[in-house]
Amino acid sequence: MASVLEMLCGQAYGGKQYRLLGIYLQRSWVVLFLSSIALLPLFIFLEPMLKLVGQPAPLAELAGQVALWLIPMHLSFAFQFTLTRFLQCQLKTCVVAWVCGAVLALHVVISWIFVYNLRVGIVGIALTLDFSWWMSVVGMFIYSVCGWCPTSWTGFSREAFNDLWDFFKLSLASGVMLALENFYFRMLVLVSSIKGTEVAVDALSICMSFYGWESMIPMGLYAATGIRVACEIGAGNENSAKLAAKVSVFNSLLIGFLFFGIIMAFPDKIAMIFVSSSSVISMVEELASLLAITILFNCIQPILSGVAVGSGWQVFVAYINIGSYYIVGVPLGIFLGWYLHFGVEGIWVGMICGTIVQTLILSTVTVRRPWELIRKIMDEALGRVTTFTDLPLFLQEDMRIEYAADVYRREVPYHASISIGRIFRVLFT
Repeated sequence: MASVLEMLCGQAYGGKQYRLLGIYLQRSWVVLFLSSIALLPLFIFLEPMLKLVGQPAPLAELAGQVALWLIPMHLSFAFQFTLTRFLQCQLKTCVVAWVCGAVLALHVVISWIFVYNLRVGIVGIALTLDFSWWMSVVGMFIYSVCGWCPTSWTGFSREAFNDLWDFFKLSLASGVMLALENFYFRMLVLVSSIKGTEVAVDALSICMSFYGWESMIPMGLYAATGIRVACEIGAGNENSAKLAAKVSVFNSLLIGFLFFGIIMAFPDKIAMIFVSSSSVISMVEELASLLAITILFNCIQPILSGVAVGSGWQVFVAYINIGSYYIVGVPLGIFLGWYLHFGVEGIWVGMICGTIVQTLILSTVTVRRPWELIRKIMDEALGRVTTFTDLPLFLQEDMRIEYAADVYRREVPYHASISIGRIFRVLFT
């Protein structure tokens, strides 16, 4: 849900509406903290939920215990993710890196003391995570509000409580879009564990761990792309927004081919980082080619999602994700794995097909998207605000950029849907 700030703060920064960044930040704190409270039942009742979906009782009980102690970390996300995007939109990424690097060094020391020396167990590990996440929040909060962001942070304001419902809907659309992507391959382990062997589940967990490590690079490029596209659109530079998207895709593809080559060259070495069991290592080696293909496609899809976030197309992409992932990918994977008896490999192939469909649709929409139309609608919206005096106060003067963003979010997806229709006509005729 915090990713909505990439679009709002990015466009406000590009349009030189610097005061809005602080307003958006405070508004996101209110919305995201209340949303975090609403999600607490998932942590409190995790144990019975896992048992309900067929997970082993010892695993469900241990996961439920850990989830309770991770609630403080969960509550910190509402502030950590929003502060990160607030600083990134002002090109202060180095500040985020230094704070996170310092917290990481502190976390290593604390973990060594409590986990290895004092042997506090899994609850102690959860508590060290809670402490480290809140330390990163404190570091970025001090930098943001104590004078290092004088133009974007002008103090706490009552405007943060204006239009909370609209802000929540836009944040929810952003959260759903990313949640559908993040849950997708996590479901691979869940679906496989229902009818799969313990060795297969262990091998899949290792592959997903490696995939999670590598995906941090495309996700970083995703955030950078979304913010840069939003800044350039806010500044009226549609050609620069287009160039930013191309450069990000090219860089991400280079990284993807690098990891693709590493996995294909050393398929038997990946599992040795995690386990010494020969059966698990052999299973991971069999799945290495699927892992390599997944990583390669994962290097394109986040960049295209970043372009969508920067343009305000969160709802539009959420529908694409639902169709590609959960109408094509998951059912096809279950059909191949369970009914055609291809096992874990079949489930994974089906889900890769869903990723391919999503990547093709987003690629076509991004290439054919009306960049000039977006700029035209922005200009018209800004002109509309300056000529209509009966608009609410929050839409006048320093809030013009928000109204402009809302206008083209409502109007541009219609033109994009024409491209989607053309894609399906090409695919199915």
